[in-house]
Amino acid sequence: MTKTMAANIFYGGSLFFIIVFVALTVHSHFYIVNTSTDSEGLTDSVARGKHVWETHACINCHTLHGEGAYFAPEVGNVMTRWGVIDDPEGPFYALRGWIDAQPTGIPGRRQMPHFDLTDQEVRDLAEFLRWADRMDTQDWPPNDAG
Repeated sequence: MTKTMAANIFYGGSLFFIIVFVALTVHSHFYIVNTSTDSEGLTDSVARGKHVWETHACINCHTLHGEGAYFAPEVGNVMTRWGVIDDPEGPFYALRGWIDAQPTGIPGRRQMPHFDLTDQEVRDLAEFLRWADRMDTQDWPPNDAG
């Protein structure tokens, strides 16, 4: 093999894989924007709930669609597990009750820290989790328990 042939194989292969990478990136972008995300349900309340999620670093303990820490339960499908995904007020009351019950004080159990969240912050966080639960995650998590 000559140097020219080797250079052609190198440049041709590099160009081929760059094109494949760009095509997969474009496909992923359009899939996320048009298929997997519930853009109609993206409200100001959901955005404020995402801000609460980030401000209190919930991802340091919980996972959301498989991303985050595995110390606490997956919350990407928590509203379905609690049976309140279709109830407009149910997510707020379920989440408020759960947060108010923490920490339980049971020795040896993982404990959620107590955050002094206002009712509006809990309502927004519940709406964010409800929105996240409606995303097309292609059957993630693999079981209902998260």
